[in-house]
Amino acid sequence: DSTICQVYGKAKSGAAYGYTKVLGYHPIVAVRAGTGEILHARMRKGSANTSRGTKRFVEELVARARRAGANGEIVMRFDSGFWSNATIAVLGRLDVRYTMAVRCANSAVASAIASIAESTWEPIAYTPDGIAQVAEVDYHGRRLVVRRTRLVDVAQQALFPGWRHNGFLSDVAGTAVELDRFHRQHATVELAIRDIKQGSGLAHCPSGNFAANGAWLACAVLAHNLCRWTALVGEVHPDDQLTVAATLRSQLICMPARLVNRAGTPTLRGPRRWPWRRHLERAL
Repeated sequence: DSTICQVYGKAKSGAAYGYTKVLGYHPIVAVRAGTGEILHARMRKGSANTSRGTKRFVEELVARARRAGANGEIVMRFDSGFWSNATIAVLGRLDVRYTMAVRCANSAVASAIASIAESTWEPIAYTPDGIAQVAEVDYHGRRLVVRRTRLVDVAQQALFPGWRHNGFLSDVAGTAVELDRFHRQHATVELAIRDIKQGSGLAHCPSGNFAANGAWLACAVLAHNLCRWTALVGEVHPDDQLTVAATLRSQLICMPARLVNRAGTPTLRGPRRWPWRRHLERAL
């Protein structure tokens, strides 16, 4: 996914207005599902299109994962900003499975969705104030999975009376319902992006030099991943709950303590009534 890092200085190299009309930079990041680790990141100019450099980014990401020991199947999830036949071709060449959102307002995609028979739509669990159905159709030889939603509240139906569609292309095995549930989990990438901004310093790009801000991004990624690894290895939350950097900082890093020497044995002395003392002991 990509994100906008807002800046305010007019003299910052590479900072520009993009599709959000916000002055800043437009980095692209890849996040590991389940752990929130950032596997790859690259700084881009603020005016960069969402899909700019995606092919090379994917090649570098896959190569990095393979060098790190990933020898199983790799699956990547993309939002519609990265929809590209060229990127899909690269994924096929690298033997990487994918789910890639498409823009349903596109005329060709809209025509494919319109051709889906009513009997093929399957209902799925959704929010209490709406209903949702899932179906799939062939789109230029690729599998297009579509989810359509409609509000049930009469007052809200006046604003959105018809079905709204969300679709994605995929070559992953499974039913349309299973794939739709899997692709929707792509939204968890936003949690990692929020955490690296709020907890690891990416909310601010301090330099006026583009390369220096790229180095700042790399440092923010390192800080973010160190927090994730500490929480995972130390089992800060054994229930597999993702631990954000702010929580780790307030509960563990900011604990007042000092290292003392007791009979030649280094001892960490801290407050006995620290609310998260057990978390720290488990992590150590």
